Amino acid sequence: MFTGIIEAVGHIAAMEASGGDMRLRIQTGKLSLEDVKLGDSIATSGVCLTVTELTGDGYWADVSLETLRFTTLGNRSVGDRVNLEKSLTPQSRMGGHIVSGHVDGVAKVKSITRDGRSWHYVLTAPTGLAKYIAHKGSITIDGTSLTVNAVNGCDFDLNIIPQTFEETVFADYAVGSAVNLEVDVIARYLERLLQGDSAAQGQTLTLDSLREAGYVND
Repeated sequence: MFTGIIEAVGHIAAMEASGGDMRLRIQTGKLSLEDVKLGDSIATSGVCLTVTELTGDGYWADVSLETLRFTTLGNRSVGDRVNLEKSLTPQSRMGGHIVSGHVDGVAKVKSITRDGRSWHYVLTAPTGLAKYIAHKGSITIDGTSLTVNAVNGCDFDLNIIPQTFEETVFADYAVGSAVNLEVDVIARYLERLLQGDSAAQGQTLTLDSLREAGYVND
């Protein structure tokens, strides 16, 4: 579990194919690894990866085919920068929101403009994830916890303050860049709960199912 508050920016030092999967070596920059042991989790641009080997200046992690399919890691290159956050401890401050490190899909950067000292980003979410994104709700982009400023269909707006711009990989994005997207876990569970017993039969949430469950009065 993570907060979405990025602790450091590292980079991909090596990528190795391994039995159809991939091994990644991440050089962690200023991120301290003194309290990290084998088996610990580190969010790597929003993807929860398990440390399989410590190298002194970083770590190795295995990346499954499932992760390669649903995140941007399979399209990264050696030298690419990544956001890093170690997993929560009981003493951690909850500065962002609850982040699982389980990426839901890939969004695309639609536009980038200056907004005073900040930067205004518009991103486009996959159609199936747009319903989970709400005005002033929480969203995770490459592991960074952010507030949604506006929503228009599949597009959503973010305001990136100078601190976030300088301490994450947001400066690396250009129009068309692909980013890992994790929606608020509360929205996912709320949808499932609203389905009630019908969820066990594989039924999806619709206006008719909400009406049958008593949530909608005509």
